[in-house]
Amino acid sequence: MQEAARGRIVVAASCLGMLCLGANGTAIMAALPTMRRDLALSEIDVEWAVNAYLLASAAFIILGGKMADRTGAGRVALAGLALFTLSSFVIALAGSASWVLVGRAFQGVAAAFAVPGTLTLVGKAVPVEGRVAAIGAWAGFLMLGFSLGPLIGGTLTHLLEWRDIFWLNGAVMFGGATGIALSAPLRAPPGNGSPPRLDHVGLVLLAILMVAAIVALQGMRVILEAPARCLVPAAVAIGSLVLFVRAERRRDAPFVDLHVLAHPAFLRATATGAVAMFCILPLLMFLNIDLQGSDGLALTPVEAGLATLPMSAGLLAVSLFAPVLVRRFGARLPMMVAMLAIVGASPVVALAAEDKALVPLAIGLLLIGAGLALPYATAPRLALATLPPESAGLSSGLVNAGTFLGGSLGVTINALAFATGGLAAVMAVIAGAGALGFAVCRAMPPNDPHR
Repeated sequence: MQEAARGRIVVAASCLGMLCLGANGTAIMAALPTMRRDLALSEIDVEWAVNAYLLASAAFIILGGKMADRTGAGRVALAGLALFTLSSFVIALAGSASWVLVGRAFQGVAAAFAVPGTLTLVGKAVPVEGRVAAIGAWAGFLMLGFSLGPLIGGTLTHLLEWRDIFWLNGAVMFGGATGIALSAPLRAPPGNGSPPRLDHVGLVLLAILMVAAIVALQGMRVILEAPARCLVPAAVAIGSLVLFVRAERRRDAPFVDLHVLAHPAFLRATATGAVAMFCILPLLMFLNIDLQGSDGLALTPVEAGLATLPMSAGLLAVSLFAPVLVRRFGARLPMMVAMLAIVGASPVVALAAEDKALVPLAIGLLLIGAGLALPYATAPRLALATLPPESAGLSSGLVNAGTFLGGSLGVTINALAFATGGLAAVMAVIAGAGALGFAVCRAMPPNDPHR
């Protein structure tokens, strides 16, 4: 096979994988009410059906980037796509909450390897003059899947059953893995001497920190009746944080270079992306639960997917034009406007859902989708631009980890809000997050040097 043809197959297979990965993140939202009934999931089970994926991705994505550099992007990408295929089939066959959560956790690990592996492959598979377009296609397919996921999930759940979401996702992902296996180089990259040993202690402590923090937040709902369910994991989280910082400072090759986290511009950009994911996932999750609930609009899954289509349209359209807007106006002003759109659209969505008014709901979702798209699409580029090229791998992993962790925090905190005040409380929390994002964006330099 000619080199050019191999490169095209690598790009196509990687884009196919990212399409599935993006759809997987949001398709489950339309299916959760049905899954809850079929598998007798508790409220905590529903949360963990989302959080297991997000936390596993956040904990392992830095490792995925490091392994792509060590063992070769082809091997890591293939491992990620293959594991994602298998874990999708595990969920499709699940007969209980436990198997759903296991499958979702392994999907998260798979995503943590597939994202950096395929991105690196795409960057190397085409000539320099076509690299920007190839990476743009990779990112575009990821966002396309993310945007269309609720409609895909709702349609399959309504016309067939929720398991078919994962059968289809696994089958298509298997096609992507096959393309990588047949066309991508699967050899380890040449190196000078032995690479530094991986910091397994840092990886384990970081994973414990993330999980313990989320469990502590979940325990807040029963803190008066059972305070240990909040205080014990909170103590574990604090202890693991202290140990993590100490361990990373002492190592020559730490799992996370803490000096990167001390860069203000990098932190602002990463926080902006985390705020966007903090808003997107709980909005889709609890809006679907409300729309399909008997106290809400009592929509079918496909009708709920169609109801969220304006948000998907706003996400996709603005994300595609985000680079143009940033080049024209810089990052600060468009991002501030985007965050204000989130703040302003949140009460519109809450009131429209309460009044069961579909047209105002569509307008509110369109505005909030457009507002969320700009920081979601722009924050990674801003974060990477703040650091030297030799830190690109680590910084990319940290940005993605922050984004996944932001989504997990959003789901957990908004679950508390939904339990106490329904969708209106969720939208109030999202509006607050948008206001926080506005403050972060306002602190950006007015003249963006990376414009």
